Amino acid sequence: MPNRLVTATASLLVLSSALAEGPGLGRVASPDEIASWDISIGPDGAGLPPGRATPKQGETVYAEKCVACHGEKGAGKPNDQLVGGRGSLSGDQPPVKTVGSFWPYATTLFDYIRRAMPLNAPKSLSDDEVYAVSAYILQLNGIIGQADAMDAQTLPQVRMPNRDGFIAFSRDK
Repeated sequence: MPNRLVTATASLLVLSSALAEGPGLGRVASPDEIASWDISIGPDGAGLPPGRATPKQGETVYAEKCVACHGEKGAGKPNDQLVGGRGSLSGDQPPVKTVGSFWPYATTLFDYIRRAMPLNAPKSLSDDEVYAVSAYILQLNGIIGQADAMDAQTLPQVRMPNRDGFIAFSRDK
């Protein structure tokens, strides 16, 4: 019996040592690689890059790079619906969570498009193209007008319909 205990203890020590070292996959990211993903945009617009575009310009980019996944005018299919759903977050029916009905900040739209779209080539859009697609989606949702240009100054000023629809959370409470 004592030999089994010694063998089991030795096996656990070897196993825990191997787990502590990790599986040997991957590598440490370089500072340049980390910087390329350090592109978060806050609700106040901090970190927005230079650039400017209108919904009309966004319609062209959307038709080229977005419509296949998000449908004509953001109607959805095969992927998420981007337009509509206002007023659907309360009531008995399932909510329709779109940019226009759910998202609290226009800057979040820019941040998401910039880092994750298009799905087959994330981070491939220029800053002007991201402003353009953001403007187009905001205009389709009736949040901005056709002539409203979006840039680092105007985008954070856009008041989203559901901005006050979230409950503030603090870990300190």
